[in-house]
Amino acid sequence: MKTIFHIAFFSLIVLLSGCSSTQKIASLKPEPDDASPLAYENTTSFIKIPIVIKLKDIENQTNRTLTGLIYEDTNIEDDDIEMKVWKLAPISIENLNGKIKTVLPLKAFVKYRIGTDRLGVDLYNTREFNLNGIVTLISDVSLSNWKLNTTTELKSLDWNESPTTTVLGKTVPITYLINPTVRLFKSKIERKIDESIGTSMDFKSNVLDALEKICAPFQMNEAYDTWLRVVPIELYTTDAKFKKETITMDMGLKCTMETLIGQKPATKFDRTKIILKPVTQMPDHISANIVAVSSYQDASKIMTKNFSGQEFGTGSKKVTVQNVALWHKNGKMVIALDLLGSLNGTIYLTGYPQYNETTKEVYFDQLDYAIDTKSRLMKTANWLAQGLVLRKIQESCRYSIKPNLDEGKQSMMKYLKNYSPMPGVFINGVMEDIQFQKIQLTNKAIIAFIKVNGDVNVTVDGIK
Repeated sequence: MKTIFHIAFFSLIVLLSGCSSTQKIASLKPEPDDASPLAYENTTSFIKIPIVIKLKDIENQTNRTLTGLIYEDTNIEDDDIEMKVWKLAPISIENLNGKIKTVLPLKAFVKYRIGTDRLGVDLYNTREFNLNGIVTLISDVSLSNWKLNTTTELKSLDWNESPTTTVLGKTVPITYLINPTVRLFKSKIERKIDESIGTSMDFKSNVLDALEKICAPFQMNEAYDTWLRVVPIELYTTDAKFKKETITMDMGLKCTMETLIGQKPATKFDRTKIILKPVTQMPDHISANIVAVSSYQDASKIMTKNFSGQEFGTGSKKVTVQNVALWHKNGKMVIALDLLGSLNGTIYLTGYPQYNETTKEVYFDQLDYAIDTKSRLMKTANWLAQGLVLRKIQESCRYSIKPNLDEGKQSMMKYLKNYSPMPGVFINGVMEDIQFQKIQLTNKAIIAFIKVNGDVNVTVDGIK
């Protein structure tokens, strides 16, 4: 009797299982196009970077470079004079009608030899003097080969007291003897000043270090693993000009900008290939064309999150989307939805990605079931093939990117509010709204094109 009951009970379970509303569908998968290298149109961007350098920083750097003994002549045989010159106090630098005026306090030790060695008899009389004075130099300024260059001329040398010596019991001024030596010293100190400013104001290392930091991919959104990468092409600069107590010049970066989703991308910065090109003027504003690259794999993860917790269907017949996969085929987007519920299996949708400028939304135009999928749904689950369900699914495939654009703008603004990529260098600027341009499909990714306008200013203040 028990055996008969068990058989009957088992048969009932089988029967009920067969009458269950859960159905399975096995549609043919629309295979993606053959993979090919990722290629897309990337318009170049131009970023104007006005540089402002305070003369005080040049003064500080020059004082750090030019210290202690700045001139030495130890050969008394050639002109009867030995001389050593030291910087006595800090150098001061200021703007004088568009040129650099440098005032150098110095002290000098002079050994002067008077006499002769007639008939092999040494009749020399050697005197030593300690002097101090002020040297004034005027420099023209130019920018070339990444350096702020100066052409310096010594304008005056004023001794605080006139050099004298005693000859035959009489005090004799020897300024006329020492000053000719200054002519030799003049070219040396001019060169010293030029070398000092050139060494301290060599921008190549600083600019390339700053560019390397700017061009290193940085994460804009942790939740979606979004990264911004800047790829420099050329760097331009105008002539250096004086503006009150600062030296100004404009630099401009020609580059491409990419936003990539997924793993942190590799940098494309190569400091050995950056060339500084002189130009007469720069455009007034930033013109940044950003390419947002979303691989289908990463886009699929985002779409899966969008479907999380949602049910689709009518009455008691409902399904939930467990996973979303996207790929490209014949110019269309294929959306594969893995379903669980009244229908188990995978359905395939196709459509064209579009962008609504007013609502800032990406949506899929002409979204429909793939042909094979639709025919199988009509046979097994006509309720899911109905237009009402498709419209609801299409609504879930529509998502606003305005928060992403706003968040992207806020992320970029962090680098325009007194951002300091290195000590003494500060970046400030303003940015207009981000403008969405268009969408382009490739075999591997969805490409969105974005444009940004604004202004950037770079100030060198207290550079070390």
